[in-house]
Amino acid sequence: MSNNTIKPLILHAHVTGPNPYKVAAVLEALDLPYNVKLWLFASDSHGVKGPKFLAINPNGRVPALQDPNTNITSWESMACINYLLRNYDTDNKLGASSEAGRVEIDQWTSFLISTMGPMIGQCNWFRHYNAVENDDAYKRYEAQAYRCFGVLEVQLKSHEGGWVIAGEEHRVVDLHFEPWIRQYGYAGLSLDECPKVKGWLERVQGLPEVIRAYEMVKAGEEA
Repeated sequence: MSNNTIKPLILHAHVTGPNPYKVAAVLEALDLPYNVKLWLFASDSHGVKGPKFLAINPNGRVPALQDPNTNITSWESMACINYLLRNYDTDNKLGASSEAGRVEIDQWTSFLISTMGPMIGQCNWFRHYNAVENDDAYKRYEAQAYRCFGVLEVQLKSHEGGWVIAGEEHRVVDLHFEPWIRQYGYAGLSLDECPKVKGWLERVQGLPEVIRAYEMVKAGEEA
């Protein structure tokens, strides 16, 4: 299927969370047409907890991705991105052609989704949103977030490359990590002790598909 004949996919998003941006970045990197629908944190017809959106994603979270070309709906950012890779990344621009390469992508993606992302998210929560100040909880997640930064710092040092996985080109892993690590300042964290991570973040933020992804999501149509 030529990209010229592909019907626009629909990315369901909101502007404040990190996960829709990584799906948008993959759509951009694969040069796929798409439209963005923006939802609110509410239970009415415009909210992710309303019946309209729950029919798309019963978990009431963004992102969700609808593909009119296949009539398939996916939700959870990893599921959305894996769907795009399987169906549209036929030349492995973002993925890998070997089993070893796929395993490396899977393990770093899993590290982000199961560990680093939740730790940064909890820092955000206890710094900005928890009804009662809880320094002990924040310090616990802060320590874990810094541990994760350290793991990534060691990985980047291990091959002295520009991307999470060794190679001349960035991979889907970089697009997975970027929106979460971008939030380090909001989470009250610093990258001063992780210069490799800081340099990596600047490189990924300068990628054309990442720049366009943020523009597209922020300019999305209200649901």
